[in-house]
Amino acid sequence: MAIPFQIGICRMRLSWRVAKNQLPSIPIPRFKAISVSSTTAECLSKVPEVTLVFWIIKIAATTLGEAGGDSVSMSLNLGYLIATAIFALIFLAAVSGQILAKKFHASVYWATIIATTTVGTTLADFATRSLGIGYAGGSSLLLVLLIASLVIWSRTLGTVSVSSISSPKVELFYWVTIMFSQTLGTALGDWTADTAGLGYVGAAVVIGVLLLLVAVAYFRTSISHTWLFWTAFVLTRPLGAVVGDFLDKPIASGGLALSRVSASAVLLLFMVTCVMITSQKAAIRSH
Repeated sequence: MAIPFQIGICRMRLSWRVAKNQLPSIPIPRFKAISVSSTTAECLSKVPEVTLVFWIIKIAATTLGEAGGDSVSMSLNLGYLIATAIFALIFLAAVSGQILAKKFHASVYWATIIATTTVGTTLADFATRSLGIGYAGGSSLLLVLLIASLVIWSRTLGTVSVSSISSPKVELFYWVTIMFSQTLGTALGDWTADTAGLGYVGAAVVIGVLLLLVAVAYFRTSISHTWLFWTAFVLTRPLGAVVGDFLDKPIASGGLALSRVSASAVLLLFMVTCVMITSQKAAIRSH
């Protein structure tokens, strides 16, 4: 009886193997790997986060733009027109580099900001002094151009928020608007210090108080943070302008009579140090 029993066992094993081989194969789903770093990069803007460090470097950049612009146009005796042409070429090269960059680079961004402040300085001086339209006339004209740039930008893309700076088209609006704001700031700073008779220190105090009020409005009111940002961005330029003039203008005119080149070098070193020791992050892109 043992042999039939063993034959039965063998038949059962054979049947199981046949059945196993005839089972349909079930495909195992494969999931595509997603790069967390690339996904995060796509959500980032091409400009830095707006923090206290941002405003400190921004004011230093505007002061450097005033001193640097005057160094080329006045100290080197090239005049406002030639200096504007030189800085305009630098501005175009810097903006091109910023737009072509695939992501935010602090050094490239702030180099472009400096380019806008220097060309803004010499362009405003050329308009208000060489063309003779005066500080009030130049400030009014540039204010109209700045508002027009913001309105066209808003109507075209639906927002002027810095968190939307992520495409070449938006960046063009951004940098044109900044150039107008930097040029307006130069004329406005000269108007408050000279025409309004406040002097460099008095003008700096008044503009500083206005910036403080904007900061209070940012934290205490429901006013649009986007428009408060642009208000502060514009006001930091005349603050830098009057501080720059205070550093290099003659003592008889209310300044410290420092060398424009030396002041520019110190400000540039300060900016480079701030950029190197602070970990500036790109702003989170809005959707």
